[in-house]
Amino acid sequence: MANLHRGEIEAEIGGAKRTLVLTLGALAELEAAFGAGDLVALAERFGTGRLKANDLVRIIAAGLRGAGETVTDDEVARMAVAGGAAGYVRIAAALVAATFGTDP
Repeated sequence: MANLHRGEIEAEIGGAKRTLVLTLGALAELEAAFGAGDLVALAERFGTGRLKANDLVRIIAAGLRGAGETVTDDEVARMAVAGGAAGYVRIAAALVAATFGTDP
C-alpha cells in the first residue's frame, strides 16, 4: 500500500496495481533526462503543465523504478492505463504532487 508521507502513490498500470515513488535516485534520473540543473528547475518544468507523451513515460517509469520495479521506459510506454492519455497525465501529476508536496 502506498504511503503518501513517503511520496508514494498507487496506480493501476498495465493491468496491475503498482506503487510509484520518485526517490532521490529517480529524481536524479529525471534531472538528467530533462536537462534540469537542479530540483527547482525540474519542479518548474513539471509545473508548466506542458509535458510530452515521452515526458509522461519517463516520469512514470522513474516512479516505478524508484519503487523497486525493473522496467524500461519502452516497457512502460507499452503499458495501458484506464482513461488513456488523461490517465497517464493523472498518474504523473499525482506522483509529482506527492513528491513536491503540491496539489495535483
